[in-house]
Amino acid sequence: MALKFKYGSKEEIPAEQVSLYAEREGEWVLDCDGVADKTKLDEFRSNNVALLKQVEDLKKRYEGIDPEEVRKVAEQKQRLEEERQLKAGDVDKVVENRIKGLKVEWEKQVATLNSERDALNTRLTAIQIDQGVITAATKRGLRPTAIADITSRARSVFKLVSGAPRAFEADGQAVRYGRDGVTPMSIEEWVDAQVSEAPHLFESNAGSGAASNGSGGVGQG
Repeated sequence: MALKFKYGSKEEIPAEQVSLYAEREGEWVLDCDGVADKTKLDEFRSNNVALLKQVEDLKKRYEGIDPEEVRKVAEQKQRLEEERQLKAGDVDKVVENRIKGLKVEWEKQVATLNSERDALNTRLTAIQIDQGVITAATKRGLRPTAIADITSRARSVFKLVSGAPRAFEADGQAVRYGRDGVTPMSIEEWVDAQVSEAPHLFESNAGSGAASNGSGGVGQG
């Protein structure tokens, strides 16, 4: 008989399989690596299907349209309008429209650069902060279901400064220091504090020897 991934209570588990399951957030889950909840996989698959449908709809919507031809038609229309305005003596209007067009193009380029910069910062944050926190927290017994929670907490404390994670107080300006009161708090120190302050994120036996320094808590000044 195939093993079920999850049971609602311990009593539902066949007696000979009880040792294979661990309690996590009120449910009994198969205690092994590399296994994902079928519900989440189905949700992920459904999202992918919906996204592919949106892409196909867009392709059909613009099927047969040549972007280069559309651009040429728009430029020709603009030239004809400028010629009309020049013949009518509206030189200022022509200049104003050209400046407006340049401004729109410049703003579009700036928006693209900002978007690329934000995407790069997000990737760096995921690498430098998220992975660092997950690695340190896993050593302390982080529950697999708590990854999103603890990385969200970490991002409210840590920011990238010159490419390295730096802890800050709740105001986002003052540096948060570690146990020695001199060195900025490290990711490892912060995770140690979370074991005590947010024990529900960790397995029940993870609290032994956990740091008790309250300065690592999220949202504390």
